[in-house]
Amino acid sequence: MEKCAIVTGSSSGLGLEISKTLLFNGYTVFGGSRSGTPIEHDNFYDVELDITSEESVTEFYETVKEFTDGVHILVNNAGFYEISPIGETSTESFENHLATNTLGPFLMLQGLEPFLVKGETHIISILSTAAQYGYPNVAGYSASKFGQLGLLQSLKKEWKDYKVRFTNLFPGAIDTPLWDKVGTRLARDKMLKTSDFISVFNYIVTAPTTIQFPEITFLHKEGFLE
Repeated sequence: MEKCAIVTGSSSGLGLEISKTLLFNGYTVFGGSRSGTPIEHDNFYDVELDITSEESVTEFYETVKEFTDGVHILVNNAGFYEISPIGETSTESFENHLATNTLGPFLMLQGLEPFLVKGETHIISILSTAAQYGYPNVAGYSASKFGQLGLLQSLKKEWKDYKVRFTNLFPGAIDTPLWDKVGTRLARDKMLKTSDFISVFNYIVTAPTTIQFPEITFLHKEGFLE
């Protein structure tokens, strides 16, 4: 069977580089995003997707179904991130975190079940160290990522008979264009580079399928930033 992968949030940043890496490794990639992905490749399908919308997720999988019955890799990458003290965090912002970082993966995983390839499907989720450690001024983000982790831990047991591999990645801060938008006082030269992240991701994707990587935490050599 042709190897197929889905990447959410493929339009820029990590999602874009993840998509390129999977294409390089011979996967047919369905990139889901709201704004479109600047990749031109015979094995790349640019599909409109808003992971916070049940209707959009359903339509996305209907498109995937036109090309394949099996998905070998799902990368939960799309995310929402804002910085603010809890007293200045609006209800809308908190809800946006939950909608994108918790509800979105729930909808993607729910829709994935008919496409599972027993013993082969690999679910890789980009969680961040904020799913393990409550950083200040990002309550909405941490709450939503902790929620996503709980979802994945439950599903791993529920889908045990499918023999699905789950890999939860907990990278520290990564120097991407995201920081240009949200602003930060953190030293960007002490953040991981996108290439650092991709080196870890590529290792996981190309490792023998007999190996399981349940959880991987990795940081810049300077350690946690706060």
